[in-house]
Amino acid sequence: MKIALITSFPPSRHALNEYGFHVADQLRQERCVDLTVLGDYLPTPAEELPGFTVVRCWGFGKHGNVASLLRAIRKVKPDVAWFNLGFASFGDRPLSAVLGLVAPAAARLNGVYSHITLHQLFETVDLEDAAVRSPRLYRAGGWLATHLLLSANSLSVLMPAYRRTLDEKYRRGRVSVRSHGIFAGTPDPPDFARRGNPTHRILAFGKWGTYKRLELLIEAFERVARKFPNVKLVIGGGDHPKTPGYVQSMAQRHANDLIQFLGYVPEDSIPDLFREASLAVMPYTSSAGSSGVAHLAVQYGVPVIASGIQDFRDLAEHEGIAMRFFTPGDADSLVEQLLLALNSPDELKEMAWRSYAAGVAMSMPQVVREYIRSFRQQERVKVLQLAADLRRAGQFQWAEGLARTVGEKIQRWQDEDEVAAPSA
Repeated sequence: MKIALITSFPPSRHALNEYGFHVADQLRQERCVDLTVLGDYLPTPAEELPGFTVVRCWGFGKHGNVASLLRAIRKVKPDVAWFNLGFASFGDRPLSAVLGLVAPAAARLNGVYSHITLHQLFETVDLEDAAVRSPRLYRAGGWLATHLLLSANSLSVLMPAYRRTLDEKYRRGRVSVRSHGIFAGTPDPPDFARRGNPTHRILAFGKWGTYKRLELLIEAFERVARKFPNVKLVIGGGDHPKTPGYVQSMAQRHANDLIQFLGYVPEDSIPDLFREASLAVMPYTSSAGSSGVAHLAVQYGVPVIASGIQDFRDLAEHEGIAMRFFTPGDADSLVEQLLLALNSPDELKEMAWRSYAAGVAMSMPQVVREYIRSFRQQERVKVLQLAADLRRAGQFQWAEGLARTVGEKIQRWQDEDEVAAPSA
């Protein structure tokens, strides 16, 4: 099966590049898959990651992305064009963003099966938190963009509530719910010797400045540090593109022996960062989809304290992630939850093992193979429906030839299933 994965891709740092990398990394290990990554242009020339076939054919903020993507898709001739998307994947301005989101429907019109993994809905975004300048225009563009995305052959969302919203509001399209997944194939169990020995590290990780802010967390941590010895706050990640300079300004005011600002964290430094954390805190004021940070915490068995917004509560219930919740925007509530967790070592271990078990159940190989199985099923249905249509139309000669083709394809599918079975 030939798959073209359309995603921002490292060394690009645009949104969802990490998720795109891990999906691609798993796809290239599947023996039945021939993968080409259709990635975004790089701002400066850089070497591509070894082991991947990458075609740089679209750019963030460019208006011609649909045409350039279609040219690349026609050249690759994939069986499936798989889009890894958020609403701002193609641009941070309405025109470039919406024009780019035409691409999945355009690929379908060009005869290529198009699938979208959609990481958020515009309906769940707090427009004030997201620093949206024209809320009415954003809502109109979001409504149009959602209809465009639902015009693809199929679409996956990462939380059950998102599917309910699409079903109730738009009443069209083939929508499935899938797990976000962790980024590892076989996650390592938590190593408690690296946590709280003697210092408990509280980790906050992300792109900061819009709905992910640090003021409340730092205020709460300073109060916790006065009551609980041997605790440290580690803040990883840089600025959100809409808030340049935010992390640096916070570091200038608050960095000290107990509060450490790491800035951008390279991919190969992330494992140790999480393995040494006793807690991960997500002090968000609103959500923009299924959290990649929450899934990193799950991968390394790190208990989570999160703002009690509905998306986090749904995520914990849907995927079995161990989370404590504090009242959004309430420093007293966050202090209470931090102290309860830090003073309950047995509960911290139980939460760690519970999240680790959830991670084992949604490893990246399992998640990707579910997608591949669904793509195969759609290919089978398409071929069999075509044969049935020809028979009904009386095109027996065509149907006879197609029957042989179907037989050959079914044999190939069976062979691919047998090849994939040992690694499943």
